[in-house]
Amino acid sequence: MSEKKMSSSRKHHLKSLMLAIAKGLLEEEEREQEEERTRYMAENCPHVSMPRSMQELQELCREINHKIDVIDEERYDLEMKVNKSNKEIDDLKIKVQDLMGKFKKPVLRKVRMSADAMLKALLGSKHTVNLDLRANLKQVKKEVKEEDKELRDVGDWRKNIEDKSGMDGRKKMFEAEA
Repeated sequence: MSEKKMSSSRKHHLKSLMLAIAKGLLEEEEREQEEERTRYMAENCPHVSMPRSMQELQELCREINHKIDVIDEERYDLEMKVNKSNKEIDDLKIKVQDLMGKFKKPVLRKVRMSADAMLKALLGSKHTVNLDLRANLKQVKKEVKEEDKELRDVGDWRKNIEDKSGMDGRKKMFEAEA
């Protein structure tokens, strides 16, 4: 059999009680944060008494500058720790993906690029190198031997056929035999 259901009025009553308790906890947490903030400010930022002489003012500036340097070093150290932990998290995510074995290889699109555009993309915009690939090719001059020329002239079968075709060609054949 199904369990007994709670009435809607009981649900609303319990919900309002939970919201009231949560509101009280949030207000208490805000109060604690404010007290912590004021205590921290009292410890680390004492009230500044403005000095009257130039030497006292310079001493105050040196002291403030030293505090700024210390805080800057702490900030840098914390930033490096955060960056290191982020890299570790990324490496662990990659390891988890590898272990899962469900990594999908992205489909790569074909991109038409000229050699100049590819070099510009690889080397950056500060390197503008124009590549004229045809200028770099070796030029070879073909030397035709005299013997080959004579063989081509004599052995050109098209010329012989044209000469022998038709009545003029037969006439030349008979004249050549006689």
